[in-house]
Parts: sequence; structure tokens; C-alpha cells
Amino acid sequence: MRRLLAIGVAVVAAAGFGTAVPAAAVPGSATLTTSTRLADRRFVVTGDHFYEVGAADASYPATGWHIRGEMGGFWTPPIKLLDGLWFAADGQWLTATRFTSGTGYVRMDLAAPHGLKVSRVDLAPDGGRAALVGLTFSGGPPRVTLTVDAHSDLMSAYPWGFSTPSQATFNLPDTGSFDGRNLVFREAGTPPVAGAPAHDWAATVGSSLRPDAHQLGPAMRGPQDPAVVCPASDPAPPRCDDGPYGRGTGGQLTYRLDLAHGQRTVWFAVAGSDKGLGPAYAELNGALRDPAGALAAKLAARAAVAARTRVDLPGDPLLARSVEWSKQNLADSVQSAQDLHVFASHQGMDYPPPAGTVPSIRWIGAGWPDYPWLFATDGEYTAFAAVAAGQFTAIENHLRALRDVSEIVNNHSGKVVHEVTPDGQVYFGTNADAGNTDESAKFPSAVALVWRWTGDNRFRDELYDFSVRAMRFVTGLDADHDGWPEGSGNVERPGMGQEKLDVTVYTIRGLLDLADLAASRGDTGTATWARAQAAQRQARFEQAWWYGGDANGYADSLMDPGDVKLFQRHWIGLTPMEAELPGGPLADPAHAQVALAQRERDCYNGTFGLFHTGTGPTSDPAGNKGPSCDSVVSAVQSDRETFSLNTAVMAVAEGNYGRLGAQRFYTTGNARIQLDPSVWEFPGAMPEIAPSPDFPANIDHDFLSRSSVLQAWGTYGVLWPVVHQQLGVDPDLGQGRLAVVPQVPPGQQRIAGADIRLGGGAVDVTATASGRVLRVEVAARLGVRLALGAVLPAGSTVADVRLDGHPVGYRLVTSARGTEVVVDAGWSGHHTLVVDLT
Repeated sequence: MRRLLAIGVAVVAAAGFGTAVPAAAVPGSATLTTSTRLADRRFVVTGDHFYEVGAADASYPATGWHIRGEMGGFWTPPIKLLDGLWFAADGQWLTATRFTSGTGYVRMDLAAPHGLKVSRVDLAPDGGRAALVGLTFSGGPPRVTLTVDAHSDLMSAYPWGFSTPSQATFNLPDTGSFDGRNLVFREAGTPPVAGAPAHDWAATVGSSLRPDAHQLGPAMRGPQDPAVVCPASDPAPPRCDDGPYGRGTGGQLTYRLDLAHGQRTVWFAVAGSDKGLGPAYAELNGALRDPAGALAAKLAARAAVAARTRVDLPGDPLLARSVEWSKQNLADSVQSAQDLHVFASHQGMDYPPPAGTVPSIRWIGAGWPDYPWLFATDGEYTAFAAVAAGQFTAIENHLRALRDVSEIVNNHSGKVVHEVTPDGQVYFGTNADAGNTDESAKFPSAVALVWRWTGDNRFRDELYDFSVRAMRFVTGLDADHDGWPEGSGNVERPGMGQEKLDVTVYTIRGLLDLADLAASRGDTGTATWARAQAAQRQARFEQAWWYGGDANGYADSLMDPGDVKLFQRHWIGLTPMEAELPGGPLADPAHAQVALAQRERDCYNGTFGLFHTGTGPTSDPAGNKGPSCDSVVSAVQSDRETFSLNTAVMAVAEGNYGRLGAQRFYTTGNARIQLDPSVWEFPGAMPEIAPSPDFPANIDHDFLSRSSVLQAWGTYGVLWPVVHQQLGVDPDLGQGRLAVVPQVPPGQQRIAGADIRLGGGAVDVTATASGRVLRVEVAARLGVRLALGAVLPAGSTVADVRLDGHPVGYRLVTSARGTEVVVDAGWSGHHTLVVDLT
């Protein structure tokens, strides 16, 4: 394995980005700053083929658990390059005193000697396999000795620390050298594992300036020398510097900088390749060619992200800010890899020859640092956030990647894989695995969602055949022929029956979405089959799954034989209300209202949202950990962890039934863990798990046991409620239609959104509720038939309806959200609807 890491130093003219402080480079660009507990905070910087994970004080603690202690540092999928990169001025290691999150970059203000001021910016340009680090020096002495330490740890994203084989046997030792300008780290060879391929990985640390001195050695970790090595298992020290599988080496470069002429910016680059030293050098040279231009391009790309789906929520400014940062979180999560050799590890137990290859994939990474890979469940929920943010290409590529890998490893069965590392390893989700049935069922729905928001028939056609086979596969998983497919779903916990609630719900939705796709293509046979399959299940759903009694909710699973209902208080009990079918959510409205009210109680919720598994009577030996809201004795223990996905699902479920007052608790929960300085770890990043009774805040855990600091799926609970439910944007561009039916949340008077992307156009929406008047103003810049409307406040009736100042015929539609007044507005354009109420 060969790895090339490059540190490049370049001086940037003051007229361009002469400073490494780019906050003002884009007017209005968002930043968030903290100066507390920096050593305890992780940060993530990403490009689409590179990422860096470190601590906000400019250190690099051993991080993560998949490969214990090795999930941080510098990575270019599918390999890791470095453990870290450290800087010293005149012998003093530079430690951050202030940390700022920006859009596509981070900035650190560093403590330096002799009155010197140093600011550091880290970014990973898109389209390359390199990171850039810019140091700006001002004040202080006219000459400074700059020292750069780099410590390699070339290793692959798989195997993991606990798999068979593990990195204990798979990882080979690195070598280090100096080529006259750069440090060169390499790992080349064949691991002593049956079937393991030979590899040639490379990394360099270098500079466009020639260093004045260099050193090589096993250490070179800046202030983290001598390294504390994490043990292979707990207990572990509060903080360590390397994992038990590390076999890297180090190098040091020294530069004498002339600062006599004032402020100066020095750029460094870290680059690498899993294809040998030559490509790694090419990445290094490309990154150093114009680092200021790369920063400008990054800022411009993120400004374009910010320009889409701009919202104004005067009554909920925190949620509006969360929309802005959630769009950036999604953009942060896009990754890519090439030349995947696809094989099934059978949950980390095997290392067989590859079943085939995929030339390249792009995907929305699930979470950093331990889940930056391709996941089906994560992507299928994140799809709703992606379309609401106008990030169509990212989710389209994600779905293509799932299709491409699934086709190979599952031999065209239609089953969708669950988890794929960027080398092509499929951990779970093969035909032999009795699970992730929900992910196959959700696939056609994700395709239909993208098609409705884009009107892209070519995308629909490209994934149609696989979508059909996915639903044929799911409906075939029915050994007892009761209509409810077997196999695990989202809740990967013991004690459940063979048939899961979420699998059932998403199967019904998937069949109806497939029917729409089929009908649009003229495939009447598939459309008829899918509608009939859905209707059969939908007709029996409430009787089969509503638990009854004081549970006030749906069974989590059915146990065979006999379809015995099991009630265990898992979050999937919300999916009948959360899943929006083409005609509205699945759950019976009366049951939905009861179930949602029950889930709002304290047995299901913590400070920041919904628990994974609620509290109540249980036969578990540990007993009930919290309040009881029902008398059902569950066989499983509660799990009072508040995942951002669980809270998102609850927020969406509330919105589907027009319960926007209750919804605010859940949208606020996800917004706070992203934006509240008293809660956040990485400012602006939504984590996997919120501070919870059973999972204290990430920042209070050691670096080996934390949840993801940046997790994409939680954005579902911010972007979708605002754009689709509050602003009411509901496109069906594949059929040439757009409906905009807002619902202003109670206690608020105005909500607005601009440049909400739809296909090749966009829509602006402003909705107001003032006294007894509802007003909806829409500017739709695309050629479709437009329906406008508003959700009426409970108990109100319509006195008058005017469109563009003229009386207009209207219809009253009863939906899960309430009573909607709807008018046909003709072809797109700018229109104003005014509804007077009595």
C-alpha cells in the first residue's frame, strides 16, 4: 500500500486571499465560533474525495471505534493517510484558542510566541484527493522558524478492529522518506490474509518552498509526543494519541519564514492515493497550484448551496438557522470512490474474492467519523432533506451507487445492500442476510421522491427496473403468506417478531410509489400488480397492527406463528404516521392522533426529542428506568437515547397530521444540538445522538466511544418539515403538477421560502396568517400546472377566496393535515391567494 501526503507551502498575494481568514470572502456567509473546551471538540472538514477529522484545539486525538482510535486524521477514501498534522512557531506548538465553523472550511486562531498572531484555515477542495491548510502570520518578529510534524498511518477503511481479519493482521508498517522537498510515506505489499490483494498506497508532506531542514523518525506528533497508545479494549485512558493497530511513521519539515514585509499566508497541502506514488504527487501538485483559488471555489460552491431553499421564519429563527446549516451539513456529506472491488464480508467474518467491480460511486456519507460510508437507510431518509434543499444530484448518485453495488453482491435479486465501505466491502445486506428488508422497500419510494421533485424521466427510467425487482423481492419474503414481509428493519434489536412494523409500512408505500412510476411509463401490468398488493395490505393494516388497550399505538412487530402483536415502544411505532403515501400518510386519522399524543409524553421523550425506545413496564431484569404511560409489559429494556433520526421521524409524523405546534418541540430539539452553544460539539453540525439519559453529551465521552459528530439523517427533521409541511411545497413534476398549500404554525404570522429548487426551476412561497385572513403568494419559475391553497385553522370556515385579486372557485379538501382550501392557478407564474375566514 502506498500513500502520498503532501504539505505544500505557498505565499498568496494580498490582493486575493492574502489572509487565511475567509469569513468575509462571501457576504453573509455563515460562521459559528466557540472558545470553550476546544480540546474536547471534534471537527470535520470534507471534500468529495477527502476528509479530515481532528480536535478544535488543533490536535489529533485517537478517535473512533470501527478501527479503534484510527477513524480521525486525514483520509482519501478508501484509505487513511495521516494521524495528524501539527505546526510550531519558534519551537512553540500552535494550539487553538478560538475555533470557527464556516461553510466548507474551519478556522482556528492559534496561540503563538513573541506577539505573533497566527490563524489557520482547513479545507478539502472538491474534485481532488487533498486537503489544504493555510496559516496566516501577522505581527511578531520579522523572521519565524516554522516546524511541521506529520505522522502517517496508511490503512484501509476495511477491515475493522473487530472484524475477521482485523487491522491487527491486515495493516502493514509504513515507511517514510524525504525527496528533497516533501516527506513521502508509503505502504506497499500484500497483507498476510488469504485473498487479500496487493496494494500500493502513498502520501506526501511537502511544500512549494524548499524546507531548510527535515527529520524522519517513528514519532513526530507535535505536542502529542510521546504518544499514548489506546489499549485494544476498555478501560482506556481519557485521551490517547494512537490506536492499537497503528503502524505509521513520522517526519518533520522546517522552514525559516521572512515576515518582515507584513502579513503573510502560507499554504500546506495533504494529498494521497491508493494507486501509488505518481497519482499522489499529481494530487499534491494540483492542490498547491492555486490554493487561494481552491478556497474561493469552495466558498462559491457553498454560497450556491446557501442560495437555494432560503427561508425566513420570523416566529422560529432557530429553525431558520438550522435550515441554513442543514443544507451545509448535506453538502459536507457528499463522498466518492473509484474502483470498488465488491465483496460480502458477512458481518465482518469473511474475506472472499470480489464478486465484481464498480468503476466509481458517489454517495451521501452517513456520519463522521465512524459512518462516512454508503448506507441505504441513511440515504433513504436523507433523500427527503436532499430534495428539499435542492441537492438533487447528490441523492441521485447515492441511489445509483446502492443499485450498482446491490446488483453485483446480490446477483440481480433486487435486494438493496445496507452498508458499503468505499473499497467495496458489503458488511450487511446480502441475499443471505435475514434483514434490512425495509431498505429494499424504501428504494422505489426514494426514486419516486426524486422523480417528483425533478421531473427527470431519464433518472426514473435508469432505476426503474431495479425498483421493480426490489419490490418483487420484498413481497416474496412472506413465508407464512400473511402479506407482511419478514426480515429486520430499522430497529436492530433482539426480542422482536419476524414481521416488523416499519417493514410493513414502507412496503405499502413502496408498492404505491412503484405503481406511480410504472403508470408514468405505461407499464400497466406492474402498476396494476403493485396497487393490488398495496390495497390488500392497506385494507388489513389497522386490524393487524393497532395494539389496542392503553398502549395507544401500533405493535412494533408480529411474532409467528399467529401474528402475535408485540409492543416494545421502539421509535418505529411512528412510521405509520411518518410515511407519506401518494394519497397521504398511512395511519388511520383517529389512531394517528391518539398515537402521536401518546408519543409526546415523558415516557418517550427527553430534553432534545424522542427516545429510541420508551420507558414503561418491562420484564427485563434491570426494571423500568423511567415513567410509565401504559400498562403493557414489554420484554425489552427501554433505550433513552435520542437519535436525531428518531426526533426527525417524530417531527415529520406530527407535520403530516397538521400538528405544527407539537412539531416545534422536535424541530427545536434537532436544531439545538446543531446550533446551541450550550449543547453543540462541532458548531453547526447535527450529531447522531443528542445528550440523553442513556447517552451523555458526546463532548463528555472519551474520543473512542462517541456517536457521530456530523450525521446526515437528522436534517430530515428540519428541511422536510419546513419546506414540505409548513411552506407546503408538494411537486409532482413527473406528472407536470405542483401544489403549494402552506400551513402557518400556531402563534406565527408569516413564513417564507425563496429559490426552492424544483427540476430546472424554482418556487418562492410566502404565507401569512393575520387575524381572519390567510394569504399565500407564490412565484413559480417552471412550466407546470399550479394548485394553490392553505390549511384552515381548526374551527374556521371560508367566507371568500380571491386569486390575484379576483373571486375564484375553490374546493375544500379534507386531508390528514386538516381542511385545505385549494384553487387551480393555471400555469406557474406569480400568483396571490387570499382566503377570508369567518
